[in-house]
Amino acid sequence: MHFRPLHDRVVVRRIEAEEKTSGGIIIPDTAKEKPQEGEIVAVGPGARDERGTLVELMVKPGDRILFGKWSGTEVKIDGEDLLIMKESDILGVIERVAAVRQAA
Repeated sequence: MHFRPLHDRVVVRRIEAEEKTSGGIIIPDTAKEKPQEGEIVAVGPGARDERGTLVELMVKPGDRILFGKWSGTEVKIDGEDLLIMKESDILGVIERVAAVRQAA
């Protein structure tokens, strides 16, 4: 099945946090918080402004993002747990260090 979000919504796959701290301590499942980092799986066509002009989204599939703790609606599509949220719930895009250095 292929899912296409509408308007300014995006589909996000959570990226699980590491199970160890930097000191090597293993974090049990009961102490873990839900990750607030994810990867964009699909994006809608965009929202319409007051004039009816389509405003495209600034994120694209494959982008790694940070989002708010309570953002989005959890859904299960083809057995995979995903989030559907509005683009405005996204706090920012995580860029790779190598890509940032090349741009500078």
